[in-house]
Amino acid sequence: MIKLQYLFSLVVLLVIYPLKLVHSQERLIIKGSDTIGAKLMPKLAEAYANKYPGTKFEIAAEGSSTGISAIIEGTADIGMSSREIKPRELAAAGANGIRLKSTLIAYDAVAIIVNELNPIHDVSLKDLERIFSGDVTNWSSIGGKSGRISVYTRNTSSGTYSFFQKNMLSNRDYGADSQKLAGNELIVEEISKNINAIGYTGIAYAHLPGIKILSVNNKLPNLNSSNNDYVLTRGLTCITKDPANLKTLQFLTFLKGREASSIIINTGFGAIN
Repeated sequence: MIKLQYLFSLVVLLVIYPLKLVHSQERLIIKGSDTIGAKLMPKLAEAYANKYPGTKFEIAAEGSSTGISAIIEGTADIGMSSREIKPRELAAAGANGIRLKSTLIAYDAVAIIVNELNPIHDVSLKDLERIFSGDVTNWSSIGGKSGRISVYTRNTSSGTYSFFQKNMLSNRDYGADSQKLAGNELIVEEISKNINAIGYTGIAYAHLPGIKILSVNNKLPNLNSSNNDYVLTRGLTCITKDPANLKTLQFLTFLKGREASSIIINTGFGAIN
C-alpha cells in the first residue's frame, strides 16, 4: 500500500512539475511594429517574465511589414502590427499553408506633430492631404508663417506609414520631398529641431519635449473618451499563425488581462477592456 501511494505521488510530481516549468523553458520571438515594440512590448514582456521567471523574449521593432513577414516565414512567434493585414500578405501566407490571425491588444491614435514654436494649432483633413502629398510646400498656404514645410514620415515597412497613407492620403503617394525615418522617436527628434517640420507619430511618443500635437478638424486624439471620433484612431495587434503554439497562446492571454491593461494605459495607449 505504501509503495502504491509512493508511486502515485511520484506520478503526480512528474506531471505537475513540468507544467510549472513550462514558462521558464520557453523563448518567445516577437518582431514587427516600432509603435508597439519600442516602448510597450518590452514592458509587457518584463511583466510576464516577472510572473513566470525564466521566460525569455527576443523583440525586434523594425516595422509591421517585417513582423507579418516573419510569421509567414516562420521566424517569429508573434508579429506586432499597427495596421491591417494586406491581401498580398494573406495570399503569401496561404501559399505557405499558413492561416494568419490578428489579436487586438491596444488602441492607438496617430498624432500630427509640429515644432513647439510653430504658430499653427489646428489643421484640416484636406490640408493634411495636401501637405503630405506635396501639393502644399509652404506654411503660408494654410495660414501659417512663411517657411518651406519639412515633411517627415515613417519608412515603407512601417504600419503607421501604410495606415496614414490609406486613411489620410486615400492611398496617394507621399510627396517626393518627404523624409522617411525608421522610428517614432526619430521623427519626434527631428521635428523638435526644425520649426518648419511636420510629421506623425503614435500617441505614446507625442508628449516629448520640443513638439506639440495639432488638432485635426478641431479634434485632438483622445483614447480615454468613450465616443472618440478622432479620425486617426487605430488598433494595435499581434499577428500569429492560426492555430498558435501553446507558449504564444499563454502570452496572448496575459496581454488581454488586467495587469497588461494597466501597463498599456500607463505607457500612453488605450486598453481594450
